[in-house]
Amino acid sequence: MAENTTSTQNLKYGEREIVEGELTTFPNPRPGRRYNVDISLPEFTCKCPFSGYPDFATIKIRYMPDQRIVELKAIKLYINSYRDRYISHEEAVNQILDDFVSACNPLEVTVTGDFSPRGNVHTVVEVHHQQPRV
Repeated sequence: MAENTTSTQNLKYGEREIVEGELTTFPNPRPGRRYNVDISLPEFTCKCPFSGYPDFATIKIRYMPDQRIVELKAIKLYINSYRDRYISHEEAVNQILDDFVSACNPLEVTVTGDFSPRGNVHTVVEVHHQQPRV
């Protein structure tokens, strides 16, 4: 624990916020009402796990809240935490979905990663989660 504290002391404040960030939520002001929330994060970056080259994408999250809403600054910091991760397009989008569902358990959510072309290849990865009907 002390080692982690020492290493974060040398970080700039934004880097420290990213490292310490987590997906925080707050109560849905309209539980029981079905509505959609659309979030667009156009500055997503990660690194290719094979070449190390940077990958750029727009991440879109469309969800129908249940009891919890994701705080927008928290999702921004969470997305920025991928910046130096070596991760495939497919795994990144699936991991974002898993973490989002774990944080707020929406009725439905779709996460889309629209990756900028690299080497003449354009990739779009879309994953969806829906709460089981009772």
